[in-house]
Amino acid sequence: MKTLPVLLLTVSLGLTACTTGPLTPVPTNVTILGLNDFHGNLAPTSFTTAEGAKISAGGIEAIAAEVNAARKANPNTVLVGGGDLIGASPINSGLLRDEPAVYALNGMGMKVSALGNHEFDQGLDELFRMQNGGCASNDPSKACKYDTTYTGATFKWIGANVAYNATSGKTGTPFAPYIIQDVNGLKIAFVGAVTKSTPGIVSPDGVKMLNFTDEAAAVNKYIPEIKAKKPDAIIMLIHEGGELAEGSTDKYNTVGCKTLSIKSAIVDIAKRVDPAVSAIISGHSHQGYNCLVPDPTGKDRIVIQGDFYGHLLQRLDLVVDKANHRVMQVQAANLVVNYDARKADGTLDPNMTSILTKTNEKVAAIKNVEIAKLGDPQIQRGISNARNTESALGDVIADALVYTTQAQGSQIGLMNPGGIRADLPDATAIKAGNAVNFGDVFAVHPFGNTTTVLTLTGQQIKDLLEQQWSGANASAVKLLQVSADFSYKYTLSNPDGQRVNIADITFKGAPISATATYRVATNNFLAAGGDNFTVFKNATNVVQLPGLSDTDVLSTYLKAFGPNLKNVVQNRIIKL
Repeated sequence: MKTLPVLLLTVSLGLTACTTGPLTPVPTNVTILGLNDFHGNLAPTSFTTAEGAKISAGGIEAIAAEVNAARKANPNTVLVGGGDLIGASPINSGLLRDEPAVYALNGMGMKVSALGNHEFDQGLDELFRMQNGGCASNDPSKACKYDTTYTGATFKWIGANVAYNATSGKTGTPFAPYIIQDVNGLKIAFVGAVTKSTPGIVSPDGVKMLNFTDEAAAVNKYIPEIKAKKPDAIIMLIHEGGELAEGSTDKYNTVGCKTLSIKSAIVDIAKRVDPAVSAIISGHSHQGYNCLVPDPTGKDRIVIQGDFYGHLLQRLDLVVDKANHRVMQVQAANLVVNYDARKADGTLDPNMTSILTKTNEKVAAIKNVEIAKLGDPQIQRGISNARNTESALGDVIADALVYTTQAQGSQIGLMNPGGIRADLPDATAIKAGNAVNFGDVFAVHPFGNTTTVLTLTGQQIKDLLEQQWSGANASAVKLLQVSADFSYKYTLSNPDGQRVNIADITFKGAPISATATYRVATNNFLAAGGDNFTVFKNATNVVQLPGLSDTDVLSTYLKAFGPNLKNVVQNRIIKL
């Protein structure tokens, strides 16, 4: 198989805190493969390589092929996860409650994964079901439709910073903080954490019984306990990530990058995590990077993330001294999971092909229903799927919210960029006549959110816009996508609370009034204060539309206007 070049970041390590004595070294090679932000993407999706080539990447058939090849080269290979393995998934997994994704990961031999925020999308009880099996789901229409006796994940989700709170009536942690995996006689410890921002980015009711504490402090709490068990290596799995600093030219294959933004949560965490942790596998921010961040002693430590949807696998190659329980060397690389190359040379995994075929058959009747034809082959959700810019698809969805809620008096539509999960359609799914089907719409809106219309004052709208860059959103900007007739300007360099002048917020060409009221259409997640937009919780005249799902909203709009829609950003949001 023709493969893309792999660049390795190598860090040589001295004796770690795991060392027990100066015995004759017994070096052994261990390979750790990490998969983050998979989101149930059973099939490959479009990906642009660092060299600019446009390929199909990811998909369970090709991911498994990469794992198979690594195990063949080194039997001491273990597959782990960086969180968000399920949730926000395409129709062939999402419509079946992500059970096919779990079975695929089981079949690949995954051993352990950090919890991700999307694992909590359907609440703690449903996550327990995904872990342990059974059919007692909060959505019987989806559960156990792939397998009538869903048996659960054979790998374990872990999270050191997730604990029951006082309201739960329980004590302790719902998930193990760490797992020590036996890899052919070697003891490799994996300690996990999930972003402490989880309560603000999932439906609050589903996690109201849990506390999500500081990630580094929680991991450090368990390091002495782990070290007492004399592991040969300690690796951290965390569902929290970073963004490359503005102006950085580093890419996923840049070796030893030093340009992770200092505003990135993962940088602060990595600087505080105990030096006994040899490397950090991260996730959440959907950026591929292979970077170095100093540990508390000032020594560089690898922090790596592998993009999303299985396009990249994070690879750590460790040289472990089994006699002295220490890591002598770590090499790091992001591997492109090139579906096209695997298909061409016949190395796609046949067991995964069987899973994909079965799940596609289960959803075909719904997935293939044509919704509309577009004016362009696709409408995109932004360059590199960035959440800090206006996108063509964001404009369309915000317009759709207003269009479908005219009976409720809607004037302004607001959409969170994180709720837009795919281009319409993905580049690998463009069809004759620019047609889009329900599967394409579902890929954009996999959460099953419903629609809410509410009233905000002009001042509340101004305060809401300020929350795009402040508080928990300061390190991961979430630029709300806005509808036609609504526009504003902002100055990013201004202090919190002063980035938007109310005189620069217009509706139908005129500045809004601080005291006037406006009807706003959005989804139930944002209306409940999701993504840290707490101003929504102070709205009045709230009308819930449980029968109007996000897929209904977009489908209705596409049917009405599809041929006129093009991949054009409307410039409703202006950065000064």
